[in-house]
Amino acid sequence: MDGTNESTQGNFILLGFSDRPHLERILFVVILIAYLLTLVGNTTIILVSRLDPHLHTPMYFFLTHLSFLDLSFTTSSIPQLLYNLNGSDKTISYTGCAIQLFLFLGLGGVECLLLAVMAYDRFVAVCKPLHYMVIMNPDLCKGLVSLAWGCGVANSLIMSPMTLWLPRCGYCKVHHFLCEMPALIRMACVNTAVVEGIAFILAVGIVLSPLVFILISYGYIVRAVLSIQSSSGRHKVFNTCSSHLTVVSLFYGNIIYMYMQPGTSSSKDQGKFLTLFYNIVTPLLNPLIYTLRNKEVKGALRRLVLGKLGLRKRL
Repeated sequence: MDGTNESTQGNFILLGFSDRPHLERILFVVILIAYLLTLVGNTTIILVSRLDPHLHTPMYFFLTHLSFLDLSFTTSSIPQLLYNLNGSDKTISYTGCAIQLFLFLGLGGVECLLLAVMAYDRFVAVCKPLHYMVIMNPDLCKGLVSLAWGCGVANSLIMSPMTLWLPRCGYCKVHHFLCEMPALIRMACVNTAVVEGIAFILAVGIVLSPLVFILISYGYIVRAVLSIQSSSGRHKVFNTCSSHLTVVSLFYGNIIYMYMQPGTSSSKDQGKFLTLFYNIVTPLLNPLIYTLRNKEVKGALRRLVLGKLGLRKRL
């Protein structure tokens, strides 16, 4: 029977670590706690950025979108993952798998491009501070975010059908926690060189090109920082930019390793843990990185908390 026809009629089985149930129980607890903390952390960033007038700047406009992406990214797969880890049922419907793959590829692509947009924002802020608000006007900010979303969704519209339509000759067991592109490509019973080649080309545009742009932007930023005479000024710029650079390092390191070699070249267990890292750990750490290293966010949190306490006292 044709693999495509059979998969559309039935379910996929997400094996994960089903051969190690004790590990699955541990992962369920860890991932549940991490997911709840991710929801709280990123929702806090969004609310603080929207409610505090001091944070109504391009940088926090982009940070709000990054937090929304992290919320969407984790929610597109973690509830299903927790369901599968918590019981013997490891199945996911073909439609559910297709939706999960589309969201995973789309949101991941948008985040790659959004991080490049945020690097450009930091470049303008540091290298052209007097023209910052003129250059980074609301229309440009909205346009850059829309471009990131459009390119990410377009990438997913190309790769998701190509991956799902690969013949699997009736094989429905996914050696992964999620319906992720490398794991689905490995299931194919035909030569996948063409699909992997297209995936590589798209990854150059969606993953590598933004990364090169980020590195070039930070090259100019470093040169500008070294020319600042005031040590306090250099420290302020370093704190602001190091948060973004840390997030870039966490996110891109895993994405490049996974998607620049999408087929059989990476080990199955290694791929599972890397997926868990950028699907759980990175969205969890992003709010902490931006909060702990950013006085403006900490100040906004303090003002909101004190404002609520003052309101309660008056009531």
